[in-house]
Amino acid sequence: MRNFCKKCQQRLVAINYHKADKVYYRSMCDHCSKDRGDGVPLWVRAGYKKKLSCDRCSFSSKFPQQFNVYHADGDLQNCRHSNLKTVCANCQRILDKTEIRWRRGDLQPDF
Repeated sequence: MRNFCKKCQQRLVAINYHKADKVYYRSMCDHCSKDRGDGVPLWVRAGYKKKLSCDRCSFSSKFPQQFNVYHADGDLQNCRHSNLKTVCANCQRILDKTEIRWRRGDLQPDF
């Protein structure tokens, strides 16, 4: 049985997926889940835009897909622009393969 949205209590919840002839539902309706910004990172909602160069190694590219956003203080909820850094996928992969790991102090926020 389909429940009502936990937020608005007016619309029926949205279907999430079907598996083995069973329907699985979300906890909110389509309308309320769009308002919540599901799937949109906090740094995007804060207005930060990825740069086209790495803040760590200065690699530059015309493709933003080669970069990720890194929170310098380690707090994913802190989306101040001074805390957000753009890093290339190459640096991220190299560091994952070596014993050297990013530590909280490796990239300093611009406070």
